[in-house]
Amino acid sequence: MADLTHTPSPLRRHLARIDAAWAASAVILLLVALLDWPQFLPTVIFTKDALLHTAPFILFAVFAIGYLKATGAENLLAKAFEGRETRMIFFAALLGGLSPFCSCEVIPFIAALLAVGAPLSAVMAFWLASPLMDPAMFAITSGTLGYEFAIAKALSAIGLGLLGGFGTMVLKSTPVFTDPLREKPQVGGCCGVQKPFSGKPERKFWQDADRRVTFRETTLENGLFLLKWLLLAYVIEALMIHYVPAEWIAGILGGEGFMPILLGALVGAPAYLNGYAAVPLVAGLVEQGMSNGAAMSFVIAGGVSCIPAAIAVWALVKPRVFVAYFGYAMLGALIAGSIWQAVA
Repeated sequence: MADLTHTPSPLRRHLARIDAAWAASAVILLLVALLDWPQFLPTVIFTKDALLHTAPFILFAVFAIGYLKATGAENLLAKAFEGRETRMIFFAALLGGLSPFCSCEVIPFIAALLAVGAPLSAVMAFWLASPLMDPAMFAITSGTLGYEFAIAKALSAIGLGLLGGFGTMVLKSTPVFTDPLREKPQVGGCCGVQKPFSGKPERKFWQDADRRVTFRETTLENGLFLLKWLLLAYVIEALMIHYVPAEWIAGILGGEGFMPILLGALVGAPAYLNGYAAVPLVAGLVEQGMSNGAAMSFVIAGGVSCIPAAIAVWALVKPRVFVAYFGYAMLGALIAGSIWQAVA
C-alpha cells in the first residue's frame, strides 16, 4: 500500500489552496478581456516580457537562498547578538539588511533571542532592516530599478536598522520600551518555517539527504513565491501605465522638495502588500513622473509596514513598541528619501 503520510511538496502545498495572488492575476486579466479586449494581448505581452527580463535575477536569487538555507548559513545570524550592545546593533542592522529570509521566517528566531535576553535594541535593528532587503530583493530591484537604486535601498535598510537600534538603546529606560514582550507571543510563520540546521554550516550540502531536500523545497517554494507576486505586479504595472495618466502621478508624487517624499511614505505605508511586487509598481510610477525621493520613501516605509513584517512585530511585542517600530520606519523613510532625492 502506498504511504500517504509523507509531507506534501512545496508545489502541492502551494496549489492545494487558492492563493490570493494567483487568483488576483487571473481575475484582473479576465476583467481586461471582458471590458477592454484590445488591451488584453498588450497586457499579456508586457507581463511576459517583464518576467523574461527579470528571470535571470529571479533564478540567481532563488538558488542563492536555497544554498544558504541548505548549508545552514542562517545560523551565522545568531553571532550578531553576542557581545557588547553597540556591536550587536551594528551587526544586527548589517545582517538584517542582507539576510535571505522573509519577515515571517524570522519570527521564531527573534522570539528565541528575546526569550534568552537579547537586548531589544539589537532585535529592533534586525527587525527594521530585514524586510527591506535580501538577495532576491536586491537582484530584482537591480534588474528593474537599477543597481544604484538597489544599493541605495540596501544602505537605507542598514541605516534604518541603526536608527532604530540606537534609538531604542537610548530610550530603553522609558515607559515605551519597558517590559516590551507580550505574555504569550505567537511564533508561527506564514512561509512554511522550518527549524534551521544546527551546528557548523556545511557547504557541501548535497552530501546530506536532509539538506538536499531543504535545498529543493526552499528553491521551489521561493521560486513560486516570487513568480506569483511578480506576475501580479507586472499585470498591474501594465494596466497602470495604460490607464493612469502620467500627469496625475507627476502632479502628486513628482517634482522637487519634501512634500513628494512625505506623500511617498504616507502612500507606501498602507499600500505596500509585498516587497517583490512593489518593485515593478514603483518602476511604473517613476516612469510616469514619481520623483526619486518619493520612490525611495515609498519602498522604505512600505517595506517595514507591509503586512508580513508588521505581523511579525505585532505578534511578539506590546502595542507601544509596535508604534515605535512604525515611527522608526516613517522617520527612516523620510531621511532616506531626502538623501536619495539630493544625490540621484
